[in-house]
Amino acid sequence: MDTTLPPVRVTAQLRELRFDAGSPSLNLLATIGRRPSAGIERLTDVTRLKTWAEGIGYPLADGEATADALAGLRRLREEIFAVVTDAMAGRPISPAAVNAAAGSVAPQLVPDLHELRWTASDLTALLARDAIDVLLDPVRRGRLRTCDSPVCRMIFLDGAGGRPRRWCSMSRCGNTSKAAAYRNRGH
Repeated sequence: MDTTLPPVRVTAQLRELRFDAGSPSLNLLATIGRRPSAGIERLTDVTRLKTWAEGIGYPLADGEATADALAGLRRLREEIFAVVTDAMAGRPISPAAVNAAAGSVAPQLVPDLHELRWTASDLTALLARDAIDVLLDPVRRGRLRTCDSPVCRMIFLDGAGGRPRRWCSMSRCGNTSKAAAYRNRGH
């Protein structure tokens, strides 16, 4: 069986932001596509950062989508990725950076909840706390999966009940993998 990965063809779909990983912190991990091979960056600039924050339901306040905020979230993304993948593999984790990013500031309510906007530091803390919550909950931690597609490998939170999912999305990786398997059988 050939285990080499196909060449990377960067398509519009590959560059799309993903919001289907099951939690905000896992959606942050999904801002890199094809992580095991090509590492396609989906958070390419501050405009994409602003769009992504809105997509996960935590829009940034005016002026908060900056190059520094983008760099900080990319660092946090790598720290969360390391902790999550170590936990999934049963290895000891190094949680210091994620714990530090979570901070100890409690969220504050504002009079008009529909106008709530987040600072970059609050968004960072929220994402770190979300990763901690996922890993501290044994049920959710046990539902962490990695997409079976060798070119995707997105980490996602599988739904409760039923048979465990193999792919991050049936319409993306599932159909592609099934079609490739069909072709490989000589049909």
